[in-house]
Amino acid sequence: MSDNKPNRKKSALGRGLGALLEDSPAKHKSEEILPEVVKTGIFEIPLEEIQVNPFQPRTYFDKEALSELAESIKVQGIIQPITVRKLDTKEYQLISGERRFQASKLAGLAQIPAYVRTANDQQMLEMALIENIQRENLNALEIAHSYQRLLAECDLKQEQLGDRVGKNRTTVNNYLRLLKLPPTIQAAIRDQQISMGHARALINIEDVDKQLAIFKKAVDEELSVRKVEALVKALNEGKPEKTTEQGLDPVKKYEISKIQQRLASHFGTKVSLKANNKNKGEIKIPFTSTSDLNRILEILEII
Repeated sequence: MSDNKPNRKKSALGRGLGALLEDSPAKHKSEEILPEVVKTGIFEIPLEEIQVNPFQPRTYFDKEALSELAESIKVQGIIQPITVRKLDTKEYQLISGERRFQASKLAGLAQIPAYVRTANDQQMLEMALIENIQRENLNALEIAHSYQRLLAECDLKQEQLGDRVGKNRTTVNNYLRLLKLPPTIQAAIRDQQISMGHARALINIEDVDKQLAIFKKAVDEELSVRKVEALVKALNEGKPEKTTEQGLDPVKKYEISKIQQRLASHFGTKVSLKANNKNKGEIKIPFTSTSDLNRILEILEII
């Protein structure tokens, strides 16, 4: 007698990252405790029973904004429940909603409303990433690190990742390229000193010193993305754009600035250093009194 039970192994096409990951042999203990997703409903869970999400893509939470949210929670309560997975009896782990969770602790709440569902580690990473991108407006560097983790830990190709997060391959690649920038520029992206557009332009400079020179100029002069793109294009074409009073290209200006700082430190006073692209210029060392002049002359070993 033939078995009429349908074949449970279906095509993975179109099932999404979560469904694909369910086929993984690695199972979290929460899947053994809760073999099926908990029925629809919101549960009040003690804050002390909830662990933070180790896969949280966001690495920085504004303390002032968190305090403001805590004050709002004291007055209005939790408007949108957090989402957790059950690990064991009286043991849960955040999937999404860490800001609400942390603010609730600040507000002195004992319990918090939460959706409870099952998820393995890879699904946790996927859900945390997507939830944060959609709701928390991650900075470009946090998105880049999250994409990198999905590629490495879920063994996806860039096209597959793009499908999962709703981005094309070019966009995904642009984010990943940010991770090749020097730490100084990555920190500036994180701190929102420069935008994704500025960073994308800087990536096209191969020489790190020149890259940092253009970056410093962009920050100091608050240059637009279009202006930085023009500087990078001129630099790569071997035609540095004259943008200063001395006619210096940004790389030369950066080098002069570093020498000027060293001179100021050496003489203990502000030093003016001017130069042009023909390596001609002047150094001015101001003094405020006869004794100050003598101090400078002693450093120069003239007296």
